[in-house]
Amino acid sequence: MASSAPRVQPGSFLTLHYRLAGPGGDIINTFTDKPATLTLGTGELSPAVEQRLLGLEEGARAQFEIPAGEAFGDRNPEMVQWVARKLLVQLGDADEKYAVGDVVQFPTPDGMGQYAGAVQQLGEDRDGDGKPDAVLFDFNHPLAGEAVTFEVQLIGVL
Repeated sequence: MASSAPRVQPGSFLTLHYRLAGPGGDIINTFTDKPATLTLGTGELSPAVEQRLLGLEEGARAQFEIPAGEAFGDRNPEMVQWVARKLLVQLGDADEKYAVGDVVQFPTPDGMGQYAGAVQQLGEDRDGDGKPDAVLFDFNHPLAGEAVTFEVQLIGVL
């Protein structure tokens, strides 16, 4: 007799544990905390990751190796940009201290969402106040251009 457990389809509402890892280890891992909930097709997961969920049955546990660049695209050198301190002050806290490796959230131009950039380098401090005149950010996804391991445990499918 065929199983009657629901299967993942486009638009499914999912409760799941998942782990995304690149060569440097885990980027996201919900297995140690409460499960995530999301709707397929809303952009919460990359299309390559969503594609691998389609057809899985509620209760399934699976692991996928996703080839370099497929999950989050290739690294785009144009997404590494200097941001002037004047703009950083307008977007956030004038007293913000930046350090290489920090991930900073920026509002989208319409103010409805956010995107993140990782600090790569601090510019010069030309006026001697201890703050760089610009900060080099990498706006690529941390796993862009990398092979990705995606592990999932489907708890619920609606």
